[in-house]
Amino acid sequence: MYTFSNKLKLASIILMVVGFLGIGLGFINSPSTIEEAKAMVAQDAHHGGGHGESTHEAAAVEEHHAEAGVHADVHGDEAASHQSHDEHTLSKLQNRPWAAFFIAAFFFFMLALGTLVFYAIQHVAQVGWSPVLFRVMEAISSYLFPGAVILYVFFVLTSAFHLNHLYIWMDPNVMAHDEILQLKSGYLNIPFFLIRSLIFLAGWIIYRHFAIKNSYAQDDAKDNTYYKKNFKMSVFFLLFFFVTESIMAWDWFMGLEPHWYSTLFAWYVFASMFVSAVTVIAMVTMYLKSKGLLEFVNDSHIHDLAKFMFGLSIFWTYLWFGQFMLIWYANIPEEAGYFLTRIEHYNGIFFGMLVFNFVCPFLVLMNSDFKRVNWFVMIAGISILIGHYMDIFQIVMPSTVGEHWGFGVPEIGSILFFLGLFIFVVFSALAKTPSFLAKRNPFVEESKHFHY
Repeated sequence: MYTFSNKLKLASIILMVVGFLGIGLGFINSPSTIEEAKAMVAQDAHHGGGHGESTHEAAAVEEHHAEAGVHADVHGDEAASHQSHDEHTLSKLQNRPWAAFFIAAFFFFMLALGTLVFYAIQHVAQVGWSPVLFRVMEAISSYLFPGAVILYVFFVLTSAFHLNHLYIWMDPNVMAHDEILQLKSGYLNIPFFLIRSLIFLAGWIIYRHFAIKNSYAQDDAKDNTYYKKNFKMSVFFLLFFFVTESIMAWDWFMGLEPHWYSTLFAWYVFASMFVSAVTVIAMVTMYLKSKGLLEFVNDSHIHDLAKFMFGLSIFWTYLWFGQFMLIWYANIPEEAGYFLTRIEHYNGIFFGMLVFNFVCPFLVLMNSDFKRVNWFVMIAGISILIGHYMDIFQIVMPSTVGEHWGFGVPEIGSILFFLGLFIFVVFSALAKTPSFLAKRNPFVEESKHFHY
């Protein structure tokens, strides 16, 4: 039985406290007036364009503003345009702590959700190698409920209380002057958005509750009744998931830029979620092995997890390239603008994540023998997790903060808070696990003696 050590528990609490303070500081430091926003932009320009905007560009903007002030009486429309620009800049800067919070909240939530999907696939496929890892997967998925609650509260604050400007279609003024969004108003409206989110979050949580309940009940059962129940439930869950995950990707992320769309986008988000989840399963498994637990897990199990990490990294890269190449080559303004923003202002992150998500795992895990070496798998895992945080970052930040982005207190604080919460929830669940072996699973003996 695993014991949640006091050192690890204290470390997770410290991470949450420090992260919470960082999140709060990020909100406190965000501008509340146009004058404060202009001062922040000028300060960034003075320090060399630290928020993705070059000094030359920032100077040009300031010069443009100065000229507008001189000729305000003559060019009233131009002055109004500059006022609108300043208000837009203010809303972007105010969005930053909210965007940073959302990125970290979803990143750690998707680790739990992707793990639950991987767990369901094992049941549906009736695989023989993985039942010894079921208790690890169940513990990781325990973060699903608190993560879902946090995200739903975030969306309520965003939509019902209008505390930020992440989703422009939620602004009545924008909707009133945008004919394209008006045509989409039957789908893009706040009540329907919240109802959809509630339905799929609740559906995912309900499946996990009964799947885990049946898994533990199977340990004391005299037949395979509960295993068969989980098989049937998992089939329907996967059908439900692949529909609702698409809706989630459209609502939560594509909805940030409602004029843009991609038919590959839902798969792209899923690939990021899935490879990150398998990576966390491997890392938690190796950690428990290092503590003398999971004695029935051998190098072949780690090898198979590493194979998934390797293959899914290539799958994600295929989707990334397919989406990018087709849109870039077609050069349709409504579609290409999505990538132009990221290449112009997020060049290092947009292309740098390819190194973390593809190049590093490909080189480290390409050799079959390396997949059995824990520290090789751990290096690849750290690279994958960093890369997919960058992936979510470049999906959200350009759409909400634009060129006024940065990586500082709000982003680091959000990562630390949710990392601490994730560790606390997952390892608390592991400590409550009476046995790490799903004893009555019909494939458990095959799994214990699995060798590849």
